[in-house]
Amino acid sequence: MNLQTELFGNVLVVHTPDELSFEHTESFEACLAGLEARQIVLDVDHTESLDSGGLMSILNAQESLRERQGDLKIATTNAINRKILEITRLDQQLEVFESVVDAVNSFQ
Repeated sequence: MNLQTELFGNVLVVHTPDELSFEHTESFEACLAGLEARQIVLDVDHTESLDSGGLMSILNAQESLRERQGDLKIATTNAINRKILEITRLDQQLEVFESVVDAVNSFQ
């Protein structure tokens, strides 16, 4: 899996794929694990399919980063993805921001 990324200082913004489902979790987690950054913002605005496997892989990435004294935050204006995070209560485990800029600035 090849993920589009942008670097803002020490914060790496990773744009998630169109589909983040169970069948993509292994390659998604491997791709995130291969990144050297410890402060990551996942931009899930363009992800159209987000299932329990995708959510679990996001939590696994957060756990891995925290073990390395890093963190993972979510940025999305996508109403459906925000609702998924609310319904699953992942918005209580992950910091969710309205914009990539707000998420990046939260690391300061």
